[in-house]
Amino acid sequence: MALTFSASLICVLVLQSFLLKINSHPYGSDVRKGDKDLLEFPLNLEYLEAEFFCHGSLGYGLDKVAPELTMGGPPPIGARKANLDPLIRDIMEQFAWQEVGHLRAIKSTVKGFPRPLLDLSAATFAKVINSAFGKNLRPPFDPYANSINFLTATYIIPYVGLTGYVGASPRLQGATSKRLVAGLLGVESGQDAVIRGLLYEKSNLKVKPYGITVAEFTNRISDLRNKLGKAGLKDEGLVVPKQLGAEGKIQGNSLAGDKYSVAYDRTPEEILRIVYGSGNEATPGGFYPKGADGAIAKSYLHTANH
Repeated sequence: MALTFSASLICVLVLQSFLLKINSHPYGSDVRKGDKDLLEFPLNLEYLEAEFFCHGSLGYGLDKVAPELTMGGPPPIGARKANLDPLIRDIMEQFAWQEVGHLRAIKSTVKGFPRPLLDLSAATFAKVINSAFGKNLRPPFDPYANSINFLTATYIIPYVGLTGYVGASPRLQGATSKRLVAGLLGVESGQDAVIRGLLYEKSNLKVKPYGITVAEFTNRISDLRNKLGKAGLKDEGLVVPKQLGAEGKIQGNSLAGDKYSVAYDRTPEEILRIVYGSGNEATPGGFYPKGADGAIAKSYLHTANH
């Protein structure tokens, strides 16, 4: 009888331990050492998107909605609530909560790192737009001014993360890592499709007071990212030359893809060149004034300092 009771108790304890592991690591716990850095690197962009969407739609960020996810990292610079119409505000709030979920998913699989210092000020977005057009727009572009400006600003960010997940996918070894990245890529792709769809509907609209169409804004931003990434064509605006459209048959480009309409990929190095705005993975700036975090990003900062 005692032996049976002991065996039952052991079985219960083993089952409890197993369930705790599952709850702590919803995507599994078999993350291979080689995958860890590749899974942690996207946190840089997920933090950026979460803060931008939260502040833009709600007027506050992670420090209020999920302070534990920041791990004590500094609050973002210049983020604020945007002047959005009800539909766009609703969509952006959905994106905000989705990004909070992405942070939880990654951090439940790997340890992660604290929120890096982010610069989400209107001035930083204005610098990106000025670089895209090769001149200073007057007045400076303000992403928080209205819905079309905010949508244009969202065009700058999520797509970069999407290409990063595509690039990371073939480099991952473990099933847990592959499942997580596939799931993140699915939702990031959905966000990008919604953003592009909303902008495509207004592609011929001239953004006030610049007299420049929405399509031209997207084309210039995509050209800038190609230039900064230094890896050829991996970015396309909403209206392209017919030969770059799907099957070389159409100029409308609601979804970006290569000649087979397959998503483009980017390496962490290419992503850092773009989000730093410097074209150099070892030179911080742009949205990350002190640089991104994690082993991959830090390896380039370390190299630059020695």
